Amino acid sequence: MSLQQVEQSASGGQHDHTLCASRKTETAILHAKLDTVPPTIVNSRGIHLITEDGREIVDASTGAAVACIGHNNARVNAAIMSQLNSFAYIYSPFFTSKISEKLAKALSDSTQNQMAKAFIVSSGTEAIEAALKMARQYFLELPEPQTERTHFIARRQSYHGNTLGSLSVGGHFGRRAPYKPLLMGNVSHVSPCYAYRGKKPGESDEDFVARLAQELEDEFQAVGPNTVCAFVAETVSGTTLGCVPPVPGYFKAMREVCNRHGALLVMDEVMSGMGRCGTLHAWEQEGVVPDLQTVAKGLGGGYAPIGALLVNKRVIDALEKGSGAFVHSQTYQGHPVACAAAYEVQQIMQEENLLKNVRELGPYMGKLLQDKLGDHPHVGDIRGRGFFWGLEFVKDKATKEPFPVEQRVAPTVFKTGLADHSISFIPGSGVADGKNGDIIQIAPPYNASRADIEMIAERTAQVVRQVLG
Repeated sequence: MSLQQVEQSASGGQHDHTLCASRKTETAILHAKLDTVPPTIVNSRGIHLITEDGREIVDASTGAAVACIGHNNARVNAAIMSQLNSFAYIYSPFFTSKISEKLAKALSDSTQNQMAKAFIVSSGTEAIEAALKMARQYFLELPEPQTERTHFIARRQSYHGNTLGSLSVGGHFGRRAPYKPLLMGNVSHVSPCYAYRGKKPGESDEDFVARLAQELEDEFQAVGPNTVCAFVAETVSGTTLGCVPPVPGYFKAMREVCNRHGALLVMDEVMSGMGRCGTLHAWEQEGVVPDLQTVAKGLGGGYAPIGALLVNKRVIDALEKGSGAFVHSQTYQGHPVACAAAYEVQQIMQEENLLKNVRELGPYMGKLLQDKLGDHPHVGDIRGRGFFWGLEFVKDKATKEPFPVEQRVAPTVFKTGLADHSISFIPGSGVADGKNGDIIQIAPPYNASRADIEMIAERTAQVVRQVLG
């Protein structure tokens, strides 16, 4: 079956009326596509979302890699209600709460207090915006302020959020394009650590890392090493590249460049952190500790909007010896209900030893995907870590030539999975060059069973074969 035939089937088949088709249903919501109302979910249970017509969708991506302990957990629901029954909201600059203090302490303790304090916000994007401000303020708080440090270096094909500041440091071509005239001019980008397309033939990991480190060094020199606030990078690349772990030694080398020039290292773990890759913090597997770290999705598991900026003791010390304040705030920072949800999610993860499950079943999921699809002529790469896996589709496996974006391969895989196999992935485009190149991401809940993983891998293979032969 051709891609065109499959796309027509996915948008016009038997499940079209509930799952994929453009519908003219009245809605006051500004949906992503104005002529399309997404499926309506009325209930949930564990790994499943239940539609209004009773279909059970396997949420293989946990939304956007969010629902880390599954849906509709009774303990988390009870924790939310308990907090609501006492008080729902306070303005954090005026008051604090026991639950926000408990959550912040738990986050700091999880890093052996290397990340000394947490600034709790409502999303990963807000956490990135706070990180950019904190990086700038740090240099103003030093005994000899370094006011010239205004520049940020980030990576191409990265994603850090959709507000203007976070979009500026991100390297997602499609999302940046309409707003390019509005984006910050004090940001430059270097190559990502993308071994599948970035490594030269015969190049070792060590040589690849050395080349990327030299590229970062060259960028410092090009913009002026004393002007750089920070290097910003996803520990494991998320939606733009699709679950790309760094090669061994990469972050140690990037840290060395930052240290050489006195710049901060900001590690974005909004998607890859809080257990998604098998350790609570993905940087624990890289042998470095960031100066600033952002977390979100796996922090609250989707039970409430929450994110956090974790701040290294080095940065906190500078503020304490300087102004004694962080010149930033959000209306809903430290929201008690969100903190109650997140704290309970983290307790469940610990008590049920869910990260051990991720570490044990993550490689198994990778092996299943490799066994089922590794030889497929249009599956170019299968990569990931823990419960965070990406499949990159190619037109030509030998040359790694991507499908043209006009063929909408990833969206077709997504729609086919939803309509014909009752499974949901995260689709993505532009992985190869910012425009072309298709991926899907798989990110099951941390408490997924062996049978769940086998079912997800099998359905994934069925969908890919239906779309790509």
